[in-house]
Amino acid sequence: MTIRKNFLFDEEVAKHLEELATQNKRTMTSLVEEMIEERYKSIKVKKRMKILKNIEKTANGVGKGLFLDKSIQSIKAEINV
Repeated sequence: MTIRKNFLFDEEVAKHLEELATQNKRTMTSLVEEMIEERYKSIKVKKRMKILKNIEKTANGVGKGLFLDKSIQSIKAEINV
C-alpha cells in the first residue's frame, strides 16, 4: 500500500532533488524513499547498539559466560573423557 504525503521544500532543495532524479534516471519519490531508508537503518543500528551496551552494563559480567572458572579446552577435555 502506498500513502501520499505532501512536503514543502526550500526552492534550492527542490531543484537539487529534481537534478538528482534526472541524473540518476529515477523518480524523486524513489530517491526520497531510499534516503529515508538509509537514514532509518543507521538510526536502527544505533538503537540496537545502545540496547546491547545497556545489557552488558546490567549483566555485570554474567553475560560473559556461564563457566567463568573454566576454559573451552578444559570443558572439551572433560566431555571426551
